[in-house]
Amino acid sequence: MRVFCIMLCLFLLLTFGCKKADMSGGDYVIKIDNQRISEKDLKKEFEALPDMARSFFAGPDGAEKFADELVKKEVLYIEATKRGYDKKEDFQKKLEEFKKITLINQLLEEEMKKITQPTDQELKEYYEKHKGEFMVNNQIRLSQIVVKDQEKAKEVFERLQKGEDFAKVAKELSLDKNSAKSGGDLGYFKKGELNKELDNIAFRLKKDEVSHPIPLKDGIHFIKVTDAKGTVQDFDKVKHFLVQKVFSEKQRTAFEKILEDTKKKYKIELNKDALKKVALFQSPEQQGSNMQDKKQETKK
Repeated sequence: MRVFCIMLCLFLLLTFGCKKADMSGGDYVIKIDNQRISEKDLKKEFEALPDMARSFFAGPDGAEKFADELVKKEVLYIEATKRGYDKKEDFQKKLEEFKKITLINQLLEEEMKKITQPTDQELKEYYEKHKGEFMVNNQIRLSQIVVKDQEKAKEVFERLQKGEDFAKVAKELSLDKNSAKSGGDLGYFKKGELNKELDNIAFRLKKDEVSHPIPLKDGIHFIKVTDAKGTVQDFDKVKHFLVQKVFSEKQRTAFEKILEDTKKKYKIELNKDALKKVALFQSPEQQGSNMQDKKQETKK
């Protein structure tokens, strides 16, 4: 257990503790050869850790423990550079990729800072347009499809994903022949009239929404709410949720606009013929055919 904790602490330091130590003279807390780590450096490293990692160093000897873990990180780093790992091609590629991702994140973070919190007017407009999202169902009309195994469940899922009519699929595949005749329709139910598992799922669905596959004793069920009756929650009761929802929508819209505006600045060409030949996107048969073509070209 102790070894696991040490390895975890070291991992967290390597992952989150990325501040470079002070190489100048003066007071120091740790000295490794001629590299000095000051109290300020130590605090910066500690503050870079997530709360969970900080808890490992609670207690009177926490500072010494943390210093010990920091020494482990630094000596491993020094040893890796002495061995020339920082000069290797694969490291340089990883470094470039990390740089790319970091810069993209910096760009997006700066752009996202421009997004303002939603006003009351924006919240109310969203609420009025999406009242159905805030209705608490007390009576629903259900349709269902019941199949016997995972293979059939996969077939149902794929057909529904492609946009096939739920009632049509129910008539063709549902084991419940009584409801299948009417496209899976089961009629209306009030809260508590279904078995507990179905009840919990069904009354969370919105109108026209289909559930995920639900394994029960008699088979795997798909249920769809075809009608819902209930009461819409007051604006004030859902306002806290609306703030998060609308702000997320504003972020998503802004992100899409940044992408579109940025793409317009550059000339982008897609060689579709070359793309078709990329093995990553080919079936095994196509890959085999391309290998044969290459062998024939080599013989020539």
